[in-house]
Amino acid sequence: MQVYVTPRAEQNFDSIVNYIRQNFGEKTAKEFIHKADEIFELLREFPFMGQVESGDTRGFQLSRQTRLLYRVRNNKIIILALFDVRQDPKKKFG
Repeated sequence: MQVYVTPRAEQNFDSIVNYIRQNFGEKTAKEFIHKADEIFELLREFPFMGQVESGDTRGFQLSRQTRLLYRVRNNKIIILALFDVRQDPKKKFG
């Protein structure tokens, strides 16, 4: 199964990586990137492993602070957003 990352999700990811790099260093940022890659591989094998969030949107906890939101459509996994779980939950779909 193919993974497609939306522009919004890519922007979320870049912002998170930059924040980690600035506040915790390059090593921690690389560890986060590696963990995201591992999750994408897991999703390719088990696309429905995430919890149902709303409708056909699923979520998976990427780190303690970050949740990944995605949909499965037409043999594709569409990464919608990466969401800081400390934010207002209503914002995650907006």
